[in-house]
Amino acid sequence: MLIRIPRGWEIPERDVTPEALVFGRRAALKAAAGLGIGLGAGGIALPALAQTAAATDAAAVGRNPRYLPGREITAEKDATTYNNYYEFGTDKGVYRAAQKLPQRPWTVKVDGLVDSPREFDIEELLKTMPIEERVYRLRCVEAWSMVVPWTGFPISALLKAVGPRPDAKYVRFETAVLPAAMPGLRQSWYPWPYIEACTVEEAANDLSFLVTGAYGKPLPPQNGGPIRFHQPWKYGFKAGKSLVKISLVAQRPKTFWEAIQASEYGFWANVNPEVSHPRWSQASERVLGSGERIPTQLFNGYGEFVAGLYTNLQKERLWA
Repeated sequence: MLIRIPRGWEIPERDVTPEALVFGRRAALKAAAGLGIGLGAGGIALPALAQTAAATDAAAVGRNPRYLPGREITAEKDATTYNNYYEFGTDKGVYRAAQKLPQRPWTVKVDGLVDSPREFDIEELLKTMPIEERVYRLRCVEAWSMVVPWTGFPISALLKAVGPRPDAKYVRFETAVLPAAMPGLRQSWYPWPYIEACTVEEAANDLSFLVTGAYGKPLPPQNGGPIRFHQPWKYGFKAGKSLVKISLVAQRPKTFWEAIQASEYGFWANVNPEVSHPRWSQASERVLGSGERIPTQLFNGYGEFVAGLYTNLQKERLWA
């Protein structure tokens, strides 16, 4: 008899997306097909809007059962109305301003030290990448946290498509700069565009995820739509949002918050409850939507899967 012991990050499938949402969206897709905008008898492809819906629906793309945050999923309203996105402003209510960000057309250029540099249309990524739903914790450096059912794909799949060269050591992420839609760009003292980065080894880790949806829907602009990056063992500021370029480079990039205040926001920014921010403790975190405070875990609870990345980097400042 095979006895399966769940890993520390696995979550029961029933806890991810409410059944009503799953079947409601499935019914909507069927209704679209009935109106002649879905897959017909002749195998006509879905139009872009229907493809996007299919590629972000948990029931349609498949739910990865391996990821358990050990906590309840954050209410969608809380996760989508309490956001950091300085391109739209510095308060947490940027979701209103973010609605002006156009989500289509959208392309992501992948260049630098790769064999086959390419520019991907977002719809192409949704059709060709291994889209799945994963439930991850997100720990903000400001000592609050949430748990979100993201839809997307491992960045390793994208890198495989372009072929990183041996001299590529880092992956650089660049956020869009659209002054007409992003009023926060008028804050000229910030070093726009927003740049983030990680090592090629970190990007190759299975947890490193390019997010295209949340809660069974396309990713909202205030959460970084149409495509963002997420590494759940790092503080949230490491996640580049609304990405337009991903570059593989040999030298370590200077990231947005490093350029502003490197003593407070380092390159590695791995979660560690024992290393305080210069202005507050990181020992605990406020759970978004409940106000409850819980102890913070080393690597945000993902240490079993990522600690080995840093074995030979003990001289580095691994914690923000």
